[in-house]
Amino acid sequence: MSDALAVQCCIVGGGPAGMMLGHLMGRAGVRTIVLEKHADFLRDFRGDTVHPSTLRIMQELGLLGRFLERPHSVLRSLGVEIGGRHFRVADFERLAPPCNFIALMPQWDFLDFLAEEGRRLPTLEIRMSSQVTELIKDGSRDGRVAGVRAMTPDGPLEVRSNLVVGCDGRASTVRAAAGLVVQALSAPIDVLWFRLSKSPDDPQNVLAHVGSDKMLVTIDRAAYWQCAYVIGKGGIDRIHAGGIEAFRQAVAQGAGFLADRMAELRSFDDVKLLSVKVDRLRTWSRPGLLCIGDAAHAMSPIGGVGINLAIQDAVAAANLLAGGLRKGTLRDRDLDSVRQRRLFPVRVIQGAQVAVQEKFLSPLLSGRTRAPRVPWPVRALDRNAWLRRWTAALLGLGVRPERVSSPPYR
Repeated sequence: MSDALAVQCCIVGGGPAGMMLGHLMGRAGVRTIVLEKHADFLRDFRGDTVHPSTLRIMQELGLLGRFLERPHSVLRSLGVEIGGRHFRVADFERLAPPCNFIALMPQWDFLDFLAEEGRRLPTLEIRMSSQVTELIKDGSRDGRVAGVRAMTPDGPLEVRSNLVVGCDGRASTVRAAAGLVVQALSAPIDVLWFRLSKSPDDPQNVLAHVGSDKMLVTIDRAAYWQCAYVIGKGGIDRIHAGGIEAFRQAVAQGAGFLADRMAELRSFDDVKLLSVKVDRLRTWSRPGLLCIGDAAHAMSPIGGVGINLAIQDAVAAANLLAGGLRKGTLRDRDLDSVRQRRLFPVRVIQGAQVAVQEKFLSPLLSGRTRAPRVPWPVRALDRNAWLRRWTAALLGLGVRPERVSSPPYR
């Protein structure tokens, strides 16, 4: 016999959107449970760029000081290297302090922090190793979702809930079970992730290195570089066929300062593939159910905006729905207000990502250009400090930044 419990909000997935929404709902006095299928958050090569928009949310919640005690490095400006030349593209220090930088923090530390803070809230429960297997329908004509069934280390679990929120990523079990329609957008690239050690003499504040036929991103994780080597969609077989030594040489050519540590890539076991998707749901909800974050809109890694956009979704969802959930007055038609609020920034950011992929990265990686062409916006940004402030605001704060308006419940 399965265990059973009843809550007002059941969140499926303990990623950035799920953990932030769980915290906000619990803070607002909504009886909430977060179900995370893994036993912990220790998975490498996930979004680590905590933008000023997310730092502001932490500040509004009174958590910023404790949050920044976790291991992280600071990125106050952003540059790119194209054809061996350095160009400045964003200056976050021009934003309002104290949230005028990007914090590069391993996602497991970020999620551990939210979980630790969330467990202080009496109306929030977080259950790890709890994998949702199906949705519970109430038998009505519209097939309203009334909860979920999950497998846990203690056996089956049945959760009855006024609202189920799918925060379980781009391969969402919830959205598939709900039959929500996914609209796929252009994604002509994949990414190979790996890590290399750091040296005190390594360049700072240069995120992207663009050569004649390649692009390499280096993310500072304080103790090492998390590296992303961009390849054409489906190009992994060609990379493997060339052998690990050829790959080492390509990486060294992409970022010359890494050439002296290529032996750290012992085999392709040290290299992980991220198959890039850019898509979004046509509708984000159905009666009793809502999807946000990657479950509603998978983002390209370009700009490192995915984690921050997911958190903005969570803030908007709590702002719009927490009061009605707590009071028992939430209507099914209220759920679409989250999509209406968040669709514009999602469209803008995905449109920009698709444009960069199709107009810059795809021709670059195909080898159709002899030397990397410096886009005119990059040249303009390098010359104009006031433009770099605009870029920092767009990248760091987003198109429609959210502010926490769901009040804490006493």
